[in-house]
Amino acid sequence: MPANAAPLVAGRSTPLRRRAPLAYDAVAIPVRTRLLRPGDEVAGIVAEAVRGIARPDDVVAVSETPVAIAQRRAIPAETVRPSRMAYALARRAGALATVNQPESLQLVIDDVGVWRVLAAALAHAAGRALRFRGAFYRVLGPAVAAIDGYTGTLPPFEHTIVLGPANPDEVARRIATCTGTAAAIVDANDLTAARVLGASPGVARAAVAAALATNPHGNGDEQTPVVVLAWRGAGASPYRGAG
Repeated sequence: MPANAAPLVAGRSTPLRRRAPLAYDAVAIPVRTRLLRPGDEVAGIVAEAVRGIARPDDVVAVSETPVAIAQRRAIPAETVRPSRMAYALARRAGALATVNQPESLQLVIDDVGVWRVLAAALAHAAGRALRFRGAFYRVLGPAVAAIDGYTGTLPPFEHTIVLGPANPDEVARRIATCTGTAAAIVDANDLTAARVLGASPGVARAAVAAALATNPHGNGDEQTPVVVLAWRGAGASPYRGAG
């Protein structure tokens, strides 16, 4: 991308001109990149994409899924052999839950063990009786949250299960070094609140998560895995500080 290029949104041939105001007087600038593939050097690709866009007091937020794909953490669904337990529990999951796919649930079972998944399922059943939602995810925590199912990933990865990125703090630090800005690896979508999985030193994680609440990355085929959170007001950026 040329040094003076403005960010592009998928499906557009002109620069993005309208910037939606967000929390802390920030604006989110979605930046289009090429499709990241296994083995790609994320930091260099991100740095090239935000050149001429990001400023030193901005935060470059990168979606977790392409980071994990570049780390070769995408598993073809057809290579996973779900157990009877995975099939039985997946059928009881909500329509929008990642673990309603038996292959995804099998990876969770392989990661944390049968007994812990059974405990989470029992907690889920008890929670439903008490009208308490989310017990399954509370018991398993990152073991479930880190997995992206194969229904919402762009081609050619639409039949892969993407695990969470490895060492997201270190990835964010490398991106920060290459871009000259702060950086964060984030999990943002249209269904749940944004989460910061990793960040370079000095990033106020709660502020970044709040600024990404509207999911400016997009949840379709926008191909904008990078969002620059730009501070354009007077004074220091609120993103630099304890977080």
